[in-house]
Amino acid sequence: MDKPSLEVADIFRAYGQEYREKHGHTLSLQQLRVMRDIEICRTALLGGHIRACDDENCDHVEISYNSCRNRHCPKCQSLAKANWLHARQAEILPVDYYHLIFTIPDDLLGPVALQNKEVCYNLLFHSAAQTLLTTAADPEHLGAQIGFLALLHTWGQSLTHHPHLHCLAPGGGLSPDGQKWISCPPNYFLDVEVLSRRFQQCLLDALRNAYQRGMLEFHGSIKDLAQQDSFDQLLDSCQEPAWVVYAKPPFAGPEKGLDYLARYTHRVAISNHRLLSMEDGEVTFTCKDYKDSGLQKTITLPAEEFIRRFLLHVLPNGFSRVRYYGLFANRCRANNLQHCRSLLDKAQATISTTVARMDWPELVLFLTGKDPLKCPKCSRGHLVIVEALKPVPRTQVVDAGPHPGIDSS
Repeated sequence: MDKPSLEVADIFRAYGQEYREKHGHTLSLQQLRVMRDIEICRTALLGGHIRACDDENCDHVEISYNSCRNRHCPKCQSLAKANWLHARQAEILPVDYYHLIFTIPDDLLGPVALQNKEVCYNLLFHSAAQTLLTTAADPEHLGAQIGFLALLHTWGQSLTHHPHLHCLAPGGGLSPDGQKWISCPPNYFLDVEVLSRRFQQCLLDALRNAYQRGMLEFHGSIKDLAQQDSFDQLLDSCQEPAWVVYAKPPFAGPEKGLDYLARYTHRVAISNHRLLSMEDGEVTFTCKDYKDSGLQKTITLPAEEFIRRFLLHVLPNGFSRVRYYGLFANRCRANNLQHCRSLLDKAQATISTTVARMDWPELVLFLTGKDPLKCPKCSRGHLVIVEALKPVPRTQVVDAGPHPGIDSS
């Protein structure tokens, strides 16, 4: 894919300092760190290395600057994403898979979740997982132990706050005694109406419990929710609308479903390729209007508003946005997959999970068949590191203001 002409980093460099001066008192240390990391990603400030062709008849030299490795940076995480995708592809069972989406009423619970990210996002994971595991284990439904992965996604196409979970699950599971594989009926996983009701009740009960334990905070426009009566009224109002759990087979098979999820496992809010322009203090980018059959449209925001919306999706430190449940829980996934394959009487996956341990030149070669270290000038030699470039100490970077020495080429 061609390098985009405009990047989130360009917007932050142009308007980030002004935004910090105006709103810095409202920003968390994590949000400030994300802004600065994105601004200096792959610039001289982070150091790097000089590579030269090892062919004695070639004089080609190139400079590469280090990435910030912040998981919120649109330029980073490509290698991590590719490794994750190929590791998950190696684990696909030879059965139908289903894509499920768990959402909450944004207008009612969105502000609470935004001010209590860690608590509410954890409750969202827990409630969806409990709903799937208990419903699948119920003999009136599937009567099996299932496994699935869940991915937190907090944004809509216009970058507004829209927390929801994407789940990917094989169509079946192990019998209670673990001795046979129980398959779902064709093109049917679990009753979505049952899932919706159980998820709604589970999450509302979890929120009520969190409130009673003093785990939630309320500020600004929702400060009245600190009063018991107001919070109870909010939860009561959440009982009225019908919550909907979306479930259908991934389009064109589980590989495509994984590929779709991989777009968001190691990226936040927006990719650089969606950005169109930055002019006169405004940012224009593309978006899909899912209320209009997914039609591609454009949206223009003041740069200040663009930055505000982007920062809505900064996750708490150490928060895991991809989680595995049931048969796919980390501690037992390898053994369970092997057992499931033996019951399904199928061979092991042909893609080795050692792909996840490849370094970037090996992975690029594996994925594209092209050696990224082959000299682009002579095509005979290979690029080798001849000099390391030291990064600027972080204390100096923080105080740097405008970023001298930036070279994004």
